[in-house]
Amino acid sequence: MRSAEIKRTTAETKVSVALDLDGTGKGEISTKIGFFDHMMQLFTAHSRYDLRLEVEGDTCVDFHHSVEDAGIALGQALKKALGNKGGIARYADIVLPMDETLMMCAVDLSGRAYLNYDVLTYTEKVGDFDCQLVKEFLLALVRNAEITLHFKMLAGENSHHILEAVFKALARVLRKATDIDERLQGAIPSSKGAL
Repeated sequence: MRSAEIKRTTAETKVSVALDLDGTGKGEISTKIGFFDHMMQLFTAHSRYDLRLEVEGDTCVDFHHSVEDAGIALGQALKKALGNKGGIARYADIVLPMDETLMMCAVDLSGRAYLNYDVLTYTEKVGDFDCQLVKEFLLALVRNAEITLHFKMLAGENSHHILEAVFKALARVLRKATDIDERLQGAIPSSKGAL
């Protein structure tokens, strides 16, 4: 079973993640941050992963620690659930439309952490959520999952739509990259024999 649970507690946050890569898109999301909850619900629905994410953080300071630590824990859970990555597709890409926004995203579940985030929002915030926190979330995710992730915004005007496209594209590429390729018969998808 490709699933994992991670619990992470610091002086700033308490995060609990349960992830099932072979789920049906059931999400139980509670971060106490409205816009981030919305994005993680979208992520769950479009990845078709089952995800329980609970965050208790120092939101009286701001949302930074809660969002970043959610990325850390989700990245750790993804890495653990993938195990040795035998049989997975490994690579995936998408060009995803969200109204006026067009977002390109590609992933390699390579074992090497890298983020290229070529995304511009036209407001500092969506509601009370700092737009720059999306990059912090993604940095934490890729570092802890040890994946290579690229985003390039091809079009966009509305900051809500732009960030929604980021999370939907992330969900879709991870879903495709973590899917099992039956032709591999469980082999690790690398000429080196390891990822």
